[in-house]
Amino acid sequence: MRIIKGQPDFDRIFGEGFSGGSHQSRVVWAPSSEAEGRVAFVAPKRIGCAVVRNRCKRVLRACAGEAGLPAAGKDVVLMATPATARATHDELVRSLRLSLKRAFEDPRPARCRSRRGPRRKPVVA
Repeated sequence: MRIIKGQPDFDRIFGEGFSGGSHQSRVVWAPSSEAEGRVAFVAPKRIGCAVVRNRCKRVLRACAGEAGLPAAGKDVVLMATPATARATHDELVRSLRLSLKRAFEDPRPARCRSRRGPRRKPVVA
């Protein structure tokens, strides 16, 4: 499984991609120029401390293979939610399959945009 690591790739996926999700996981994906798909695992700070975030990413990584990732020709970002930390392995695999199905079969534009947009100059009065 190839991992997405660079900020330009994340900006492209979140800017041009499609999203879907469920209560326990969120998926954002964009078509890839490569035949082999890539995956990234994200756990925001609102989930908890570093131990909890790392555990969520580890569990998502383990469940991704069972759910059928990486998908050919797609760059996929799996995002943990607060419910990810409380879910069992089987619940998370089921939720991840549902999230991927929603994201791939009914693509909707990704709502989250990169925060690294052009900086505006402050207005001086």
